[in-house]
Amino acid sequence: MSSEEVSPPSSSPTMHFIGKKADIVKAGRVTKQVNGCRDVLVMYHHGQLYALDMRCYHAGGSLQNGDIEEFNGRLCIVCPWHKYKITLAEGEGLYQAVDDPTVRPLRSHWRSKGIKQRVHKVTEVGGDVYVTLNDSSDPIESDVYQTEKYRTGTFNMQPKVKT
Repeated sequence: MSSEEVSPPSSSPTMHFIGKKADIVKAGRVTKQVNGCRDVLVMYHHGQLYALDMRCYHAGGSLQNGDIEEFNGRLCIVCPWHKYKITLAEGEGLYQAVDDPTVRPLRSHWRSKGIKQRVHKVTEVGGDVYVTLNDSSDPIESDVYQTEKYRTGTFNMQPKVKT
């Protein structure tokens, strides 16, 4: 979701401080664990702030290192692992489809897989950037990488020692 400017939060429990806008603009993107449970990537691109789950819905690749590109007029982040394209504003997965593979030359079109990546609302208040988590109860594929089961399995992997 893109950024908006509003009045300062009055101890809003839903708005989580990410950092100073000037620092985010300089870095281009930052990651932060929000509310102790969700890893969020906040990006600044061509005057807009965007926030989405940090790990790609497909296989958990870190989107922090993904390129930002435009596909069919839509701004996307490209996962560095498998090149999946995700719209920054909506979290839709995009792919190129061919209507009829028997017709030459092939004509491809960009299609949506639907919303695959959870995006979050970004708010700027007096130079401070806040994120409000998208708390929709509808499951989104990127949610799996925000679970305790995933965190435990990924971050506590120890090599097996033969005894």
